[in-house]
Amino acid sequence: MVHDKLLLLISKHVVFDAAAIDLVQTYFEPVHYKKNEILEQAPAVAQYLYFINSGFIRVFYEQDGEEITTHINCPPGFITSFTSFISGSPASDVVSCITECEVLRITKDKLALLSGSIPKWDEFSRMMYEKSLNYNEQRTKDMLALNAEQRYRKLLHEYPEILHHVPLHYISSYIGIAPQSLSRIRRAIIS
Repeated sequence: MVHDKLLLLISKHVVFDAAAIDLVQTYFEPVHYKKNEILEQAPAVAQYLYFINSGFIRVFYEQDGEEITTHINCPPGFITSFTSFISGSPASDVVSCITECEVLRITKDKLALLSGSIPKWDEFSRMMYEKSLNYNEQRTKDMLALNAEQRYRKLLHEYPEILHHVPLHYISSYIGIAPQSLSRIRRAIIS
């Protein structure tokens, strides 16, 4: 039920036996968060890795009093302040719900227990890590090679649901343009 999306994602990459599935369901805790609720707060160390069942979550940092959005995730996907979670160092960013969210969360210790108990877990984790690296590399290339309109059109093409759930000022920050520029681009596209 609450673990179905996670188990479906896992099954697309590796096969787990019933005991492994039980461990995943035991260690990934279902949690409900309200709109604008903070999941991880800088400079504290990130405590959880989150799997998004429903809702939209963003990662941002503050610079000169302005929030800079670096990630917007929607289901199904993993999110946290990754550097902090992995290294145990203080987070430089904030993880926050854009909408009401249903997530599964797991601590680093329980993640290590999954890794030690489920032989295929490391293979699945590696695949998710590689997918994340590829996404981030492509995002960097897009920020350098595409103009603002192209970045916006690509985001809408790949994640059309974002437009209906994410405020435009978060989207404009995420694609690296001023909100006024995004408004002009949207008007030009519509007309």
